[in-house]
Amino acid sequence: MKKIFIAIIALGLTAWCYFQFKDQVAQLPKSETENGPFEYEVDRFADIRILRYKLDGFDKLTTKQKEFVYYLTQAGLAGRDIMWDQNCKYNLEVRSIFEKIYSNYNGDKSSEEWLNLETYLKQLWMSNGIHHHYSNIKHTPKFSKEYFTTLCAATSTQVSEEIMEVIFNPNVAAMKVESDASKGLVENSAVNFYEGVTTKEAFEYYASKELAGDRAPLSYGINANLRKENGVIVEDVYRIGGKYSAALEQVVFWLNKAEKVAENDKQAVSLRKLIEFYTTGDLRTWDDFNIQWVKATEGDIDFIHGFVEVYNDPLGKRGSYESVVEINDFEASDRMKVMMQNAQWFEDNSPILPEHKKKEVKGITYKVVNVAGESGDANPSTPIGVNLPNAQWIRAMHGSKSVSLGNIEDAANNAGGSGMLKEFANDEEEIARAEKHGATAGKMHTAMHEVIGHASGQLEPNVSASSQTLKEFASTIEEGRADLVALYYVMDPKLVEMGLMESLEVGKAEYDGYIRNAMMVQMRRLKMGEDIAEAHMRNRAWISNWIIEKGASANVISKEVRDGKTYFNINDYGKMRDLVGELLREVQRITSQGDYNAAKALADGYGKKVDPTLHAEVLARSEKLNIPPYNGFVNPILTPVLDSNGKMIDVTVSYTKTFAEQMLNYSKNYGFLAPKK
Repeated sequence: MKKIFIAIIALGLTAWCYFQFKDQVAQLPKSETENGPFEYEVDRFADIRILRYKLDGFDKLTTKQKEFVYYLTQAGLAGRDIMWDQNCKYNLEVRSIFEKIYSNYNGDKSSEEWLNLETYLKQLWMSNGIHHHYSNIKHTPKFSKEYFTTLCAATSTQVSEEIMEVIFNPNVAAMKVESDASKGLVENSAVNFYEGVTTKEAFEYYASKELAGDRAPLSYGINANLRKENGVIVEDVYRIGGKYSAALEQVVFWLNKAEKVAENDKQAVSLRKLIEFYTTGDLRTWDDFNIQWVKATEGDIDFIHGFVEVYNDPLGKRGSYESVVEINDFEASDRMKVMMQNAQWFEDNSPILPEHKKKEVKGITYKVVNVAGESGDANPSTPIGVNLPNAQWIRAMHGSKSVSLGNIEDAANNAGGSGMLKEFANDEEEIARAEKHGATAGKMHTAMHEVIGHASGQLEPNVSASSQTLKEFASTIEEGRADLVALYYVMDPKLVEMGLMESLEVGKAEYDGYIRNAMMVQMRRLKMGEDIAEAHMRNRAWISNWIIEKGASANVISKEVRDGKTYFNINDYGKMRDLVGELLREVQRITSQGDYNAAKALADGYGKKVDPTLHAEVLARSEKLNIPPYNGFVNPILTPVLDSNGKMIDVTVSYTKTFAEQMLNYSKNYGFLAPKK
């Protein structure tokens, strides 16, 4: 479970945590390096800013370690097309069409229509497909169908009527992931996981596989599409010789090379299990891999690889392909290890009901890492925090790994500023607190969310996994649960005693930022009239709205309007923490008991609708700042250096010049599933 999305705001099921980076401004700071200033920003278009991240310290690795990192990044990129196809069955063909036009058109490239087409292609790259990476709504082309037709003719590009409809008809494949059950979760989702199967049939299919009282349930559906064949539901398994074989063969080719240069035996064992999983598609092998991966805690290098997060499946079953290659930041990890060492204290002192607490928290590891390369679900939109594996029984019996992606977070912070903060903060005291403590507050929230939040609590006996009990609300409830754990403890003096914070002013800064983001700043991601659909945005909304409502009689948080501008002010941080604890206890009960109706009441009742007047105000105030609400990232370029015998003697690091350059390179070199145009 994961994702904390980079905090242009703050945001993992047991884990990726996606934070969108907080309070950005439009200027582009630079970081000084030995070779001069490091420019973070690569491109800017639509609602996106594309950044580079630095790979410091790579030169300190041994040649063998560099070789290991290189093979792992190549394995990740080799499966890139899988994510494109998972997102929508039309994606790879649409990408091939637009890349051919972009690369071969020799006409006027200064016209507004051409620039709009270029923006559309960049949106495809950012989203790994035709739907927005965050809102799930299909991208709307701002060039005409007639203009597109002339470009196709000029570049000898063939486009079927079906694909023309996909591109230009807003009603075709309109929503990638439907979150409104009344519209049909499967029936109204364009994601490429189901064919000819209804929501009811899919739920019943997996319910029939579950065994009552199974203490080690398989992750049914994690690596397979579901379709009907002659009236019978069948699975198309992702494996060599099965679905996505051409890409997985390349993935395994590079993983075999990586296994031979692994740092230690435990890493090698986990890689062999991953290779076996991709070869056979066997779900028990997937569990075996995750167990071995959790045990492999030594060494400087680690990785995430597989069909992992289930956010893109409206039923929360199928895992999206992703890869992250990590290099340990020992100094930063050492500073945070006290949190990992005190995991049992946090569990014992949680406000949740005693029967929902783990008597023994096992195997938690936490590191701050530098990313060497990402692919699939993790790129270009990337997490900054990760906690895995997702299987609750593996976490309970064998533990979990949590990481904060340090250089990703640093890139976003270094490329931003205080414009959003100064526009939406209530007063100078709040601004000063955020400027002094905001960075620490954000890192503490990410760490607590991943290390303590997702690892806390337990299900009651004979209660099935949340994907089965809470259904379409499982992701937002889990992310909210982890957020509430972080919010509860970030105002605990214990963190000051541990040396993780200098004072509770850090906690106050996090409370300020959380409410400010949930109630106003994150609204700039929505178009007028849209509901909140994305799981992390929704969990921030239902947490904040619930706290404001329940604390209204005591004026815990007040809404203030000055000079036509709205602000939210926390009047009593202690009482807000009490309400956080009360809500955490209830959300853990919902999870532990599988209370679908209570989950729906929270997520829909407090987290779905937006105040249209306030929304319009936020959009108007944000537009003046010219700050894109989303960040995407390009990877460093790793290039092997070979001797005369073909032996790798070094790996060099360089950085791509443009977003388009990297995306076209990836399609050319790793397009193992894409049609050739």
